[in-house]
Amino acid sequence: MTEGIRARLHLNYPDFSLDVDLDLPGRGVTALYGHSGSGKTTCLRCIAGLERAEQGFIQINDEVWQDSHKKLFVPPHKRALGYVFQEASLFPHLSVLGNLAFGLRRIPRPQRRVDMEHATQLLGIGHLLDRHPQHLSGGERQRVGIARALLTSPRLLLMDEPLAALDSQRKSEILPYLERLHDELDIPVLYVSHSQDEVARLADHIVLLSDGKALASGPIGETLARLDLPLALGDDAGVVIEGRVTAYDADYQLLTLQLPGSVLNVRVAHAPLATGTLLRFKVQARDVSLSLQGDEFSSILNRLPVTVTGEVAADNSAHVLVRLDIAGTPLLARITRYSRDHLQLHPGQQLWAQIKAVAVLA
Repeated sequence: MTEGIRARLHLNYPDFSLDVDLDLPGRGVTALYGHSGSGKTTCLRCIAGLERAEQGFIQINDEVWQDSHKKLFVPPHKRALGYVFQEASLFPHLSVLGNLAFGLRRIPRPQRRVDMEHATQLLGIGHLLDRHPQHLSGGERQRVGIARALLTSPRLLLMDEPLAALDSQRKSEILPYLERLHDELDIPVLYVSHSQDEVARLADHIVLLSDGKALASGPIGETLARLDLPLALGDDAGVVIEGRVTAYDADYQLLTLQLPGSVLNVRVAHAPLATGTLLRFKVQARDVSLSLQGDEFSSILNRLPVTVTGEVAADNSAHVLVRLDIAGTPLLARITRYSRDHLQLHPGQQLWAQIKAVAVLA
């Protein structure tokens, strides 16, 4: 069986053109990321069949949904997908259970891969089944909408900015449930967002869209660290790293996380976790300083040996972005041009990165 998502899409509007050629993983979460008007939702709607690309080829694992050369176009209702919009769009006259049953009834019993108990447990909505949508919070409605989409046993789950209509409290309430979907379900997800924080927390793979074209597509850790992309230039530039728990210091409440493919570690303030647990964290470029010596007499907890691999100008004339390598893991540092010249930085140079803050994501 072929595994992966293939989408070649060309679509013209009077004031906008979508022209992308994507080869994406057939598992995990892929984020379609970019500013408003970049083509994220149009791309998603084409994959769903809600828009018909003039020239298109869409293959989800071993199923072809569109091949314009062969005049093949599978209509939306025959595509094994779940679609979650910004608004849950629940049926107001039905209870939560009734809304969920509507999704479940679409799939013949032998083809069901997600059952009612599993969906309600994953989204934490078992206590809401008797309520009607008007008696749910925004976050609860969205969780019910996601559960309803899952109960169609999709081969692909499409999520179009599912947190955009929620306030920060509701977003923080629903994000752990989205992480559970990532961890516990073997259903690939295409997740549209313009929030870099959401993408950093949820995505394994990222597609950066701009003006209807894909500027980049790749694993999130590597792609966020690319100096040739606008993601690296702003004040929010940073990298996402997934470390493995190797120890816990109960006295100081510090986790030790081993970097991927390395013997190097970082330590973060956190509650205890089992050894071997994977924990994702983000390091902002502005929180990394550089030194020619590894000064142990410092309040900075994490000091790591790094190699300079590249540099670009930042979004203002006073700063530069420096790309570093930590034994195979990329890191970015945003420093002044003065510091760059004072340290005489150059590719291949070995020095020390001092990480002032580590933000645990999941």
